[in-house]
Amino acid sequence: MRRLNSLLAALGDGLRRHARLIRGLQWAVVAFYGGLLVLPALLPLPSSQARMLDNLTLLAQFIFWGVWWPFVLLSIVLFGRLWCGVFCPEGALSEWISWRGLGRGTPRWIRWGGWPTLAFILTTIYGQLISVYDYAQAALLILGGSTLAAMLVGFLYGRGKRIWCRYLCPVSGVFGLLARLAPLHYKVDEQRWLDNPPPRQPPPNCAPLLDIRRMQGAADCHACGRCSGQRGAVQLSTRSPNAEILIVGSQTRSHWDARLLLFGVIGLAMGAFQWTLSPWFVSLKQATATWLVERDSYWLLQADAPWWLLTHYPQANDLFSWLDGLLILFYLSASALLLGGGLWLLLRAAALLVSRSGNAFEQLALSLIPLGAGGLFLGLSATTVKLLRYEGLVLAWAQPARASLLGGAIAWSLWLGWQVLGRHGAHGLKRLAAFGCLLLGSAWIGYGWWLQFWGWH
Repeated sequence: MRRLNSLLAALGDGLRRHARLIRGLQWAVVAFYGGLLVLPALLPLPSSQARMLDNLTLLAQFIFWGVWWPFVLLSIVLFGRLWCGVFCPEGALSEWISWRGLGRGTPRWIRWGGWPTLAFILTTIYGQLISVYDYAQAALLILGGSTLAAMLVGFLYGRGKRIWCRYLCPVSGVFGLLARLAPLHYKVDEQRWLDNPPPRQPPPNCAPLLDIRRMQGAADCHACGRCSGQRGAVQLSTRSPNAEILIVGSQTRSHWDARLLLFGVIGLAMGAFQWTLSPWFVSLKQATATWLVERDSYWLLQADAPWWLLTHYPQANDLFSWLDGLLILFYLSASALLLGGGLWLLLRAAALLVSRSGNAFEQLALSLIPLGAGGLFLGLSATTVKLLRYEGLVLAWAQPARASLLGGAIAWSLWLGWQVLGRHGAHGLKRLAAFGCLLLGSAWIGYGWWLQFWGWH
């Protein structure tokens, strides 16, 4: 282990020394990202006989939604927010333009802690309304619009900083949750930092504006390596994947993290991945349409919205009516409120059983991060599997792999929850009753994913 930590510390120091090489890599990613985002949006829609190896639009769709996003999420769980600090094109462009911008101070309204949660919710809902996974124009609108917004914020605020990434990015909060599970982090020795032994290095430019001296976890750190070796107190190191929830999580009150996890990452995301397969959605649509027709009310059944508001691609015979849009909003909202609200109540009950003070609720919520991460990967990788099956691949291993991932995520979350209960002084029947609440919540989440991948097939 000592040898491994020495190698990791050298790797972190290497990231600091080779900053120019990393900037070159970032610009290569920007060029690749821009090409895959813009070029397919300028091409006609692929025919039903097209395949990804001979159609740029389908290839870009597979790279973005079948490979890029699922494995970015996986990289966050494994390596922390290395993606943000070294590879993310949006962050790189925001920081680059920030050096050339107005350099204003960050206003208080931007620093509101709820923006990442609100941005994730709105982006997820909007993406479903315009079918972002299926059409290049929709992907350009959402991803390109986010990039332009990041550059505008960078131009207005900060000097060489990533204000957008720290406060406003729609996936920043999600990445912050998942990075808590990473077995790698930049460990800070605060006392050594204060001692400031020689040789003394110039202060690093921490683009996400972190207080490095007091940094304890990986949730906000972009893992860029710029502070590695600073004052001999910062080094890339291993840790238990449970440490940030069991140890650091006991010292913080993360209201917005709990809300984002329960209502967004678990509740809303499940609805977004499910609604196209859900027989409940189909039944609701049929019943509502019948009710409207019986009353000679047809305007909600019209499919005349522009593509940037609701999916509208007549050439692909894919058009959303106003009723489709309203029911998608209803289904996603119901999923977020019912699943997220139910988990909220169960965790509140568990927290009250073990402690009427402190942050037991927030820490118990964080114990569900493995389930949230597993659900996101299951949902996004469903697109991977779907696109590969369109190419003729059987992928018989997909269902067993899904079952293993879901079962492992449930077991991990339950084990974390049991440990959290113990750290809050729960014993005997109270601990078992509180754990029963966690068990019921985990089973509820598991049942939702079972319906999508097994129950509705």
